[in-house]
Amino acid sequence: MTTALAILGWTVFGLAVLAGLGLNLAGLFGNWVLLGAVAGAWVCTGFEHFGPWTLLALAALATLGEVAETAASGYGAARFGGGKGAVAASLAGCIAGAVMGTPVFPVVGTLAGACVGAFLGAALYELLIKGKTTADSARTGAGAALGRIGGLAVKMGLGFVMLAVAAVNF
Repeated sequence: MTTALAILGWTVFGLAVLAGLGLNLAGLFGNWVLLGAVAGAWVCTGFEHFGPWTLLALAALATLGEVAETAASGYGAARFGGGKGAVAASLAGCIAGAVMGTPVFPVVGTLAGACVGAFLGAALYELLIKGKTTADSARTGAGAALGRIGGLAVKMGLGFVMLAVAAVNF
């Protein structure tokens, strides 16, 4: 019975890891699912595997991933010619787009909505508030969308770093 429970437990752990990585691809909270999976495994194994320092390191990496993902669209907008207002507008558009995209097409709609929202937020700010040309505004919006995709890549990479930290501390 103990072997069967161990197999079941580690299978659930593996599925949680896969779900976390999948959520990261959609721009959602996957690194927090990874942290939860490791914390659950730590508790279920009688505190034999991982440990509090591992969980603290994973929490720091998950937080860093969220900050990087959020800030990346603003960085992209600024890098492609947008001012501080375009940065703020791209962040607001990113959040609004993710919220509106999720019910339309769950999971993938979140990422697509966030990218489109970041583009529209930055581009519309530059066009309507700053009075820039359509081409310059679109360039800033494209930078915001590219930044969002780059932030997603960083967050996904940090998810793999979290897995490596967990494996080393197993």
